[in-house]
Amino acid sequence: MAHKTFVIDTNVLLHDPQALLQFPRNHVLVPIAVLEELDKMKRLPNELGRNSRETIRLLDSLKTVGKGNLHDGVKLENGAIIRVQPELKVEYKYDFIMTINDNRIILAAYLLKEQGEKVVFVSKDFAARIKAEAIGLEAEDYENQKFAYESVYKGLQNINLPKHEIDLFYKNGRLEIPKLQARANEYYVMTSPENSSAVGKYDRSKGDVESLVKLNNIWGVKPRNVEQRCAIDLLLRDDIKLVTLVGPAGTGKTLLALACGMRKVFDEGTYSRILVSRPIMPLGRDIGYLPGTKEEKLFHWMQPIYDNLDYLCASTGGESHETLKWVMESKKIEMEAVTYIRGRSLPKMYIIIDEAQNLTPHEIKTIISRAGEGTKVVLAGDPTQIDNPYLDKDSNGLTFTISKFAGDHTIYGHMFLDKTERSELAALAADIL
Repeated sequence: MAHKTFVIDTNVLLHDPQALLQFPRNHVLVPIAVLEELDKMKRLPNELGRNSRETIRLLDSLKTVGKGNLHDGVKLENGAIIRVQPELKVEYKYDFIMTINDNRIILAAYLLKEQGEKVVFVSKDFAARIKAEAIGLEAEDYENQKFAYESVYKGLQNINLPKHEIDLFYKNGRLEIPKLQARANEYYVMTSPENSSAVGKYDRSKGDVESLVKLNNIWGVKPRNVEQRCAIDLLLRDDIKLVTLVGPAGTGKTLLALACGMRKVFDEGTYSRILVSRPIMPLGRDIGYLPGTKEEKLFHWMQPIYDNLDYLCASTGGESHETLKWVMESKKIEMEAVTYIRGRSLPKMYIIIDEAQNLTPHEIKTIISRAGEGTKVVLAGDPTQIDNPYLDKDSNGLTFTISKFAGDHTIYGHMFLDKTERSELAALAADIL
């Protein structure tokens, strides 16, 4: 079969620095304009800068791991040939502004097509793909780290059982269900024709369904539906080290995570601190656009977290202002921008990453790999509401994490929350707008 030539856009390499190695038995071309963009970004003190440096180092190392040179092409063990295309002065019949790097990259792909090669332009930029297709190029999104959000693991199933088996489950607290094809820590709503029902969690180690942990007061929060009840169960189990919560606005993801964190830190002392973090997307590349110290800047960005804290403190029955003041002065809650988590070691902490859908798979990996001994990580978000211009519901880090961890990993649990409980108005808006 004839090979294809994949022309890689800069944003693909910023999303996944190893992307050059993901096209076996084909040609991979890096236009010189891409290298120029990477060179400009390599000094940035964030994930873009890191990925730029990693991509440049990878290109530099190809001479030792492959055969050939970057001008003629370096052949790798997987059969791929990678080369860098210099800028060529040719006449194009399309009136593209050549001072725009995207146009230079697209026209580099077009030149190869004119020379008879079967070219595919790969970019995570929707507009760039449309421009490429407008001049007759085949254009694709980078699919290596994409998983279909519509078919993602939900964490909860419904099954029908005879009434006597549900009664046995209530009596023993456990029930073995023959031929049950379950994932580790998957939840089951068990119902019978006589309208008996029960909820349990699959225990991979014992091969049966077990009862949920008993609920006491969790800072005034009570589950309002079965999905929230299962989510709380995941959040309170210390043996489950990674939890993902997905659902639209108002389903209680952040509130439940924070309430259970308060229970574990302030009431039980299982963890030393709560670390709450969010990606800083709408403010540009960093929080430096706001005046003041880092703490003062974070206060504005973390306002939704403070709102939830205020609600939890009010739910305890005392003066919410005084309780919140005591909580913050305890130094057991830390707010941090995702940007500054890199390089830290975080033992015995309860980490909540809110709006995790705005993170790339590599950023999620960086955060989870910070977890030290005795740490629990909770990722919460809605993949259908993304602010990152180069991510979508299928390629974001939250969807990626769910797809990779769901299965036999006993330290992982997931719950999809689909019922808005914030208010009647919020539920109606989520349904009809």
